[in-house]
Amino acid sequence: MAKSSADDEELRRACEAGIEGTKQSIVMSIRVAKSRGVWGKSGKLGRQMAKPRVLALSVKSKGQRKKAFLRVMKYSSGGVLEPAKMYKLKHLSKVEVITNDPSGCTFTLGFDNLRSQSVAPPQWTMRNTDDRNRLLVCILNICKDVLGRLPKVVGIDIVEMALWAKDNTPVVTTQRSTEDGEPVAETVTESELKVTVEKELVSQAEEEDMEALLGTYVMGIGEAEAFSERLKRELQALEAANVHAILESEPLVDEVLNGLEAATNIVDDMDEWLGIFNVKLRHMREDIESIETRNNKLEMQSVNNKALIEELDKVIERLRVPSEYAASLTGGSFDEADMLQNIEACEWLAKALRGLEVPNLDPIYANMRAVREKRAELEKLKATFVRRASEFLRNYFASLVDFMISDKSYFSQRGQLKRPDHADLRYKCRTYARLLQHLKGLDKNCLGPLRKAYCSSLNLLLRREAREFANELRASTKVSRNPTVWLEGSTGSSQNANTDTSAVSDAYAKMLTIFIPLLVDESSFFAHFMCFEVPALAPPGGAGTDNKNRSNNDDGNDDDDLGIMDIDETDKKTAKTSPDLTALNESLQDLLDGIQEDFYAVVDWAYKIDPLRCISMHGITERYLSGQKADAAGFVRLLLGDLESRVSMQFSRFVDEACHQIERNERNVRQMGVLPYIPRFAALATRMEQYIQGQSRDLVDQAYTKFVSIMFVTLEKIAQQDPKYADILLLENYAAFQNSLYDLANVVPTLAKFYHQASEAYEQACTRHISMIIYYQFERLFQFAKKIEDFMYTITPEEIPFQLGLSKMELRKMLKSSLSGVDKSIAAMYKKLQKNLASEELLPSLWDKCKKEFLDKYESFVQLVAKVYPSENVPGVTEMRGLLASM
Repeated sequence: MAKSSADDEELRRACEAGIEGTKQSIVMSIRVAKSRGVWGKSGKLGRQMAKPRVLALSVKSKGQRKKAFLRVMKYSSGGVLEPAKMYKLKHLSKVEVITNDPSGCTFTLGFDNLRSQSVAPPQWTMRNTDDRNRLLVCILNICKDVLGRLPKVVGIDIVEMALWAKDNTPVVTTQRSTEDGEPVAETVTESELKVTVEKELVSQAEEEDMEALLGTYVMGIGEAEAFSERLKRELQALEAANVHAILESEPLVDEVLNGLEAATNIVDDMDEWLGIFNVKLRHMREDIESIETRNNKLEMQSVNNKALIEELDKVIERLRVPSEYAASLTGGSFDEADMLQNIEACEWLAKALRGLEVPNLDPIYANMRAVREKRAELEKLKATFVRRASEFLRNYFASLVDFMISDKSYFSQRGQLKRPDHADLRYKCRTYARLLQHLKGLDKNCLGPLRKAYCSSLNLLLRREAREFANELRASTKVSRNPTVWLEGSTGSSQNANTDTSAVSDAYAKMLTIFIPLLVDESSFFAHFMCFEVPALAPPGGAGTDNKNRSNNDDGNDDDDLGIMDIDETDKKTAKTSPDLTALNESLQDLLDGIQEDFYAVVDWAYKIDPLRCISMHGITERYLSGQKADAAGFVRLLLGDLESRVSMQFSRFVDEACHQIERNERNVRQMGVLPYIPRFAALATRMEQYIQGQSRDLVDQAYTKFVSIMFVTLEKIAQQDPKYADILLLENYAAFQNSLYDLANVVPTLAKFYHQASEAYEQACTRHISMIIYYQFERLFQFAKKIEDFMYTITPEEIPFQLGLSKMELRKMLKSSLSGVDKSIAAMYKKLQKNLASEELLPSLWDKCKKEFLDKYESFVQLVAKVYPSENVPGVTEMRGLLASM
């Protein structure tokens, strides 16, 4: 017989190598064949192709605790065993030997922790029953020893397995040494050689009882013929006893049979009756079901008819046009007393039209002929009402404006300025505000012609009011006209330059104070009255300002209370995306177009009286413009921007004319002294500073820059016409510029910049002129010093006295000619400085500069002489300074 793989030590070592590092020891390893069963009917189990595997039982000790595992090992491509699966024996619940395998070598192991119990567990097939019993006994012993319980065993008798284990426990002879060192043979069972101690499956008492029991049945089995005869005799005795009992019970049997026959007849009769009753009940049941079906249909029909009647009543109610509303829509009056009824009719019409739309009406009714006809009738009513209302409103707007224009008391008259008052006009228009809202809801396209009609009519009124107000404003303002020629002509031409023309700018401010809030209010009222979808406007202070309170503020100085509407930041973002904003701006263009001409006329009139008043008007306009931010008054902002541009253009025109006046000085005959435009510019700048208001500083600074630039360029050109006296002309005019603008330069940064520029030019002109006078009187002295300085760059000071023209003799001759009578030369310098100077007030400062310059040059000369001619005596600087001080 072939050796069992359970005794293969190489297989055991291969398995131990496969689980190396797990701290587990192999108890048994045995080769098996693995197959996957297919569940069929009545426990029939088919097999797939078998795969070679090795089952290894391993134990892991952790202190007093032990864990047992069943490992499935498979062969890798290189023939090496490697772990495939591992089962914990504590989850082993069933061991089942397959009954349809005749050899009895196939079994399955059931675990209670498998994820899918619907999948058949793998089948393990051994080479023979001994290998099977050996593995199963080992598994059962480990379960009993380690887990303290046995799994369920199916298909094999556990007592039979215990007997097999007792008979087939191999005996192993081992050797041990005695105390004398001689080996002694000792016989032990294989189970005693295991590391794990296996306990008996059946106790000794149970085994003795089973042997005694088996002994009673086995007794005599050795004598087959005697045992067979004994069995035959016992069988015959049993048969005879049975026949006798049957014969004795025959009367009783007959009586029972008679009773059974009578009962059978009764049962047959009852079955027939029950059949008859069943047929009748079935027919009755069918009749009841038929009646219930008809009843249910009738009830359903009744409910449906009731619901249909209710729905039809609702539809009829929707389709009915009240006679009073029909009369108002087709031929009613639009007088103020009838407006409430007209509004109610509009609301009903809008609601009726919405009620016939699909979202509000069941789609089933939408295509009904009655609904279509009623919708067409309502559309016809809507078109008729919109046409009548639009025609009435166009005529109403025109009649309102014509009535106001025909009444002269609404406008300014000679000797009486009148603020436009549109309170009554707006009150009458508000009567029809709700009508316009309903017209927009009924037909949005009808608002376009109405808006144009309103704008056209109101534009005539606004232009008439602005024209009459501007004419009377100019006529009532009495003021002398200031000269427009500021920087040219004789001094006497500016005698009227100080005339007070503040009434001109006050008149312009009054024009803006009256009309800008009016135009803003008209723009806002128009936006709301004509139902533009733009954000609500609010005054800068938060709550709305009463128009009457604002209209009573006639004080021209209160320019800040503009009544200008504003929009908060959130509404601004909404307004930018509002689809009506573009249409609103176009309508405002029609509403207010043309009124700017009357503002332009006031600006031009003010310019002719006093061009400098453009500065005040620019500041006033800028202040209004900076406060005007409402989108609904977009055209008013454009108007203010155009006014600002007009004022700036007129002021630029004045600046250009003044610059031309300055440039005309260039073409005059030789000019001496201070040019006339220098002091006149100072007077002009002083006046301009008085007129500055608000944000007009930039405008004035730009004018200063242009004026002064032209003045300095023209001064340089005039000076170049006579180079001999150029420096005198320059220093006198730059000094006059500084003297005249000293106070203004301290407060005006732009003028301070030009003041410093003039100061630098003055110093440069003084230096050139003084140097010319000094060189004219002491030319030989300083030319000699110049020659020495030139040679100092190339040769040493000791070699200079040996150069041509620089000997000591030449030095003495030069000193004698230049310094003999030096007091007369200095006096001549003073007379020459005084001779051509027109501004006597400049002479002391110029003479001080001349003396200082001369001493500096003479000191340099003395130092050169001391370095080159140390033995020569030259008058000292102290002596020369004392001479100059005494003169």
